[in-house]
Amino acid sequence: MNIHEYQAKQLLREYGVAVPHGGVAFTVDEAVAKAEELGGPVYVVKSQIHAGGRGAGRFKDNPGGQGGVRVVKSVEEVRESAGEMLGHVLVTKQTGPAGKEVKRIYVEEGCDIAREMYLGMLLDRETSRLIMMASTEGGMDIEDVAAKTPEKILKLQIDPATGMTPRDARELALGLDLEGRQADSGVEFMLAIYKAFTELDASIVEINPLVVTAGGEVMALDAKMNFDDNALYRQKEVEELRDEDEEDPAELEASKHELNYIKLDGSIGCMVNGAGLAMATMDIIKLKGSSPANFLDVGGGATKERVTEAFKLILSDDNVKGILVNIFGGIMRCDVIAEGVVAAAKEVSLSVPLVVRLEGTNVDRGKQIMADSGLAIISADDLGDAAEKIVKAVKEA
Repeated sequence: MNIHEYQAKQLLREYGVAVPHGGVAFTVDEAVAKAEELGGPVYVVKSQIHAGGRGAGRFKDNPGGQGGVRVVKSVEEVRESAGEMLGHVLVTKQTGPAGKEVKRIYVEEGCDIAREMYLGMLLDRETSRLIMMASTEGGMDIEDVAAKTPEKILKLQIDPATGMTPRDARELALGLDLEGRQADSGVEFMLAIYKAFTELDASIVEINPLVVTAGGEVMALDAKMNFDDNALYRQKEVEELRDEDEEDPAELEASKHELNYIKLDGSIGCMVNGAGLAMATMDIIKLKGSSPANFLDVGGGATKERVTEAFKLILSDDNVKGILVNIFGGIMRCDVIAEGVVAAAKEVSLSVPLVVRLEGTNVDRGKQIMADSGLAIISADDLGDAAEKIVKAVKEA
């Protein structure tokens, strides 16, 4: 789950992370009121959408104008910027050409910046440990830094037995060329980030830029936080920050039915049980000359009703020209899948080719259910056969 910058800063502030003062606004008048509370003389007005690159982004109705993050020097300029942002569509490198409508902005006090750096924390899957990364190259995409100057990225693996220690944080601070008061502030900052990350079940925390102020304080000028969906049941405060307007409607609907769904840009819809099998299914569709329209894992304990919702979800995508169902019945029973597929196909009046490959528990019963359905379901013997048949069927349709 993602949250907005201002929400991330609110959470981090509770853990002692230094962030500039600011407030969220949903209207121009609220933005002006927040600016008057801050008192100036410099303000930063930031569009709040779930996408990076806001500062370099451009609004659809004013592509030659300023971006989604602006530094201004008066309350009137705050009013003007808020009017140009709220209700308008911001296009960044992460939103795609469609962009996202700005429905809220963050008005923040200006900061006297002496240096810009980078700090991030995530799970390193290669070592199964938390890792904190830092770089003197702040304000840039960390991917660009990694590609061009990888030696400028410092990585600290955190021992799960001890957690992050002051010595660990001091090592990173020195690597960032922080000295004296700056180093002390940096150590305090990093330990607070670690505490917030672990206690809030975060999956990523990214501070870019991390700045040193003219007064020697280390501060988060921007903040991004993502959270582990599987831990939200014990993070009610975090779950309440969810902004459903920022989420893909299909993916949001999938989450309500405990389905793992990600929309892609191909033409063949996929319904599979198990993430690994889903990846293999998408790969073989590409191998056979087409592209998957989605990743959809119904899980190992899906019910007939969940399978029906999954099927309807696939068909809600106008790009889908055919469907491949690939199920290995271990925990999941093939007859349950078959009942769900038949029920969904009848409910939505299926009009695209459907290929189903079933194997495992109750497979014969599942195949019989589909054969008796009266629907034009194409049966496949194995994954390769299924991919060939759906690609061919779509081309001939």
